[in-house]
Amino acid sequence: MGYGVVCISSEDGAGAAEAARLVAGTLGFRLIDEDIVARAAVEAGVEEEVVADVERRKSILVRLLEGLGPASMGTGAILTPPETVGYDQPASDELRTLIKSVIEETAAAGNVVIVAHAASLTLATRDDVLRVLITASPQTRRRRLAASLQVDEAEAARVLKRSDAGRADYIKRFYGIGTERPTHYDLVINTDKLTPDDAARLVVDAVNGSARGSGHRPRGHG
Repeated sequence: MGYGVVCISSEDGAGAAEAARLVAGTLGFRLIDEDIVARAAVEAGVEEEVVADVERRKSILVRLLEGLGPASMGTGAILTPPETVGYDQPASDELRTLIKSVIEETAAAGNVVIVAHAASLTLATRDDVLRVLITASPQTRRRRLAASLQVDEAEAARVLKRSDAGRADYIKRFYGIGTERPTHYDLVINTDKLTPDDAARLVVDAVNGSARGSGHRPRGHG
């Protein structure tokens, strides 16, 4: 069976977004990212920002601290977790389940590149899915993010620390995976030396190789 779905997971600053666009364009696949959040929001009947907040993977503690003013600190008050506020809104677990179902529905249609949303883990049991992790060293990611955000590297390092912690928290809470491993993916690409174009070429070659092996006509162009 050839790959009809490419899931690209990434850490911030690894260059996955550009690589994903190149992969989708070369293969003639749809590119899905925030569309999943938007569709989940529509189906849930909530604002898109509500669903997106679930995917920011903030722990309850962090969200509580961010919602407290200075006067509230140290009062000993019993706080209500944000997930329970607004009883007319679906709970966080319901929203995460909804996002997962949209990912599965999107994959079932085929010919798609899905970026982020832990789609590689959601679709891990499907034979027609190529699971890709695009990564880079902390130094490279920090340098790229600093340039992208136009901040110094110290600030970029703080952003990456929060982002990485949130990503790890989401994977652990949603999938029960305490440590993300290379074996969760079929292809791991380090972009310290490779460009997004190089990374995209490796992914496309893997997809076309599977097509040849299954007797299907290779897609895209070199």
